[in-house]
Amino acid sequence: MGTLDAEIYDSIARSPSPLLDKTMPVLTHAADHSKLWMAIAAGLAVSGRPSLQRGAARGIVSLAATSLVTNQAAKRIRRRPRPSTGLIPVPRRGRRQPTSNSLPSGHSASAAAFAVGVAAESPPAGLVLGALAGLVGLSRVATGAHYPGDVVAGLGIGAAIATVGTRVVPPITRPSLSLADPTTVDAEPRPDGAGLVVVVNPASGDGRGRRVLDAIRDALPAAEVVVLDENDDIASVFADVAARASIIGVAGGDGTVACAAGAAIHADLPLAVFPAGTFNHFARDIGCGTVEATVDAVASGSVIKVDAVWLNDSRLILNTASIGAYPHFVRIRERLRHRISRPLATATAIFRVIRKEANVRIEVEGQVLDVSLFLIGNSIYQPTGFLPTRRLRLDDGLLDVRILETGHRWATLRLLGSLAGGRLERSRLYHEMQVPEFRFTTVDGPVAVSHDGEVEDSFTDAHFRVDYRRLKVYSPTRSPRF
Repeated sequence: MGTLDAEIYDSIARSPSPLLDKTMPVLTHAADHSKLWMAIAAGLAVSGRPSLQRGAARGIVSLAATSLVTNQAAKRIRRRPRPSTGLIPVPRRGRRQPTSNSLPSGHSASAAAFAVGVAAESPPAGLVLGALAGLVGLSRVATGAHYPGDVVAGLGIGAAIATVGTRVVPPITRPSLSLADPTTVDAEPRPDGAGLVVVVNPASGDGRGRRVLDAIRDALPAAEVVVLDENDDIASVFADVAARASIIGVAGGDGTVACAAGAAIHADLPLAVFPAGTFNHFARDIGCGTVEATVDAVASGSVIKVDAVWLNDSRLILNTASIGAYPHFVRIRERLRHRISRPLATATAIFRVIRKEANVRIEVEGQVLDVSLFLIGNSIYQPTGFLPTRRLRLDDGLLDVRILETGHRWATLRLLGSLAGGRLERSRLYHEMQVPEFRFTTVDGPVAVSHDGEVEDSFTDAHFRVDYRRLKVYSPTRSPRF
């Protein structure tokens, strides 16, 4: 194999090619220190397409992990000197010949890791980058830096590490469901915001609500703005707004948005969501991740219908509901964040939750489950597993139910093994289903149910159902985003 490797290298070195002389040194220099992939990642990040942005992030993480493994481990396994550059035409030689171990090629490993990482989220972009990664590998041989075998080994290492990453953190993919086209609503364009009444929570998002307030007044001068006071009853405020508005607007966190959505449904009015909270999950998933996006939707009259979820026909849920560890975490964090910074409060809450298990026993379809994680989402979340982050559609008519059991022998070790091997979905301790309604009954008395980032009342019997395409919302796009 070594002889064949050397013969292939000699054949490439001896082949006269003005094209290789001009392109290969430039390409291999661009890939030094991963400059090429960093520049491409920056371009993908500002593309505005979620799949490309996710691909950029995954590609960079895969590249970083591959670089660490290649330089600190793989290059130490077997010493191999660099090939002689005597046969390489002078114009084609690299500017500076490396002196580190030749096996494997670090440039090739990084190239493959980035390309495969991007391909996991966006296959078309990954196809183009895969070809570019192959050319980078060729440039390492053509400029005399590596033998072909070094390049093949590097490509294999990079691709393998990126693939393992997709098993640990699954990529976001389109659900294999045939869904009806989005339901659009005829709405009058309102470029100045006439008829819009916006309720602003100035304290949301650690003060972001105040900045959003000024932006709304500048962009929509005819809109009425109502600023919430800490003593206001939010439900009463939105009921009053619904009685006189043509459009209900809200600028606040997900809890405030959920309250506004309830008023919009009861009054059969469209809802305009201006992101002013900490995470803005609902606003982001309907395409209103910025104030400008919502303003454009109101100005153009772009309205669609999305699902809402009812808990016991009384509590409206726009994002998720959960029991077990998460409500316990929220209570601790909210109690501490008024005394210490939010990051420190979050870290402290996580530590306390880990120390004190918050398992809950519930009965589902006649079966008793001891669960530590129970999550219900409005529409299907991506990716699968422990880290649901976003929804591609909010109008599929389904609940996304995820349950993690812990009441079994060696449950923690089994779950860690499944997670490390990328086989969580096949674990008998993890359940994931998509259904139009779901019910559970608690075994040991009432439990707190957290929804849309707020810890609300406790329940012994909880019934969740989808209200299919019931809520009208302003969205800058009338088609599914990916």
